[in-house]
Amino acid sequence: MDFLHTDLPQDHPQRAHEILVDHPEVRGLFGRNPWTALIVLGLVAIQLTLAFALAGAGWLWVIVVAYVVGAFANHALAVCNHEAAHNLVFPRTWQNLALGIVGDIPIAFPSAVTFRRFHLVHHAHMGEYDLDGDIATRSEANVVGHSSWRKALWVAALGISQALRPLRCKGVPVRDRAWAVANFVVIFTIDIAIAVLVGPWALVYLVLSTVFALGLHPVGGRWIQEHFVTRPGQETYSYYGPLNPVALNVGYHNEHHDFSGIPWNRLPRLTALAPEKYDSLASYSSWTGILGRFIRDPSLSLSSRITRPERPIRSIDSAARATPRD
Repeated sequence: MDFLHTDLPQDHPQRAHEILVDHPEVRGLFGRNPWTALIVLGLVAIQLTLAFALAGAGWLWVIVVAYVVGAFANHALAVCNHEAAHNLVFPRTWQNLALGIVGDIPIAFPSAVTFRRFHLVHHAHMGEYDLDGDIATRSEANVVGHSSWRKALWVAALGISQALRPLRCKGVPVRDRAWAVANFVVIFTIDIAIAVLVGPWALVYLVLSTVFALGLHPVGGRWIQEHFVTRPGQETYSYYGPLNPVALNVGYHNEHHDFSGIPWNRLPRLTALAPEKYDSLASYSSWTGILGRFIRDPSLSLSSRITRPERPIRSIDSAARATPRD
């Protein structure tokens, strides 16, 4: 099994340039949304309150609430961490890093700091196998193959593969090391404190909320929607379905890759300003639908991703800027 190879560059920079030429008013959408920090604090409070409330409940209640409520909350927190990774919340990098660590508390895994580094590389080097940690490894693709049950199992355990996959990205520069250590220390300390002082079921609730948010759940379809190829030649796909409001518009993925300096609340305005650029692209209206299609369709697999030749790694901090650039 192999990926879908191309020698062409990703189309996002060219489309962004054309939109800026035709619609210079798009520049007014760039900036930050500090109100995202209040969403983070609110979701952290909700998740910790539910974790405490479920500490004495049975395992069935923990699973049900984690699937019905917790997965949506932790998925939204992951989206907020994504906003912080692009410095779309506060003006200073350290402020966004700190917010990401706070957002990691209900997620129960120290992911915000390392996610920032590898996600910015994903933007700058999308499709370059040895640098883009968003692409499954060849060993993953070979093991999963086209089997429906193996694809379902892979989706269910997606959090594990996402955590391990960046280990193969040897060329990514290691930065923010002190912040990464702080991320690990803070989150694991809080995890232990919750398990000891509140009860193990409270921690299980938080962990399951994250597992469901990354796996076999309606919001789990997002991970298939973004870059798995279902129209020949198209690399990125948007989702315009009903879950965008509770997922902070993360479905607007073509728009985000075109202009990573536009915060989540303004992405629909970008689509409305340049409909001639987005209406012609394949998109989805159901995360559950694309997730089910990926699992059932034998023509889709982990290798249904576009890859391109690797280039020398360039500065990727520009992907975290919240100002427009030609």
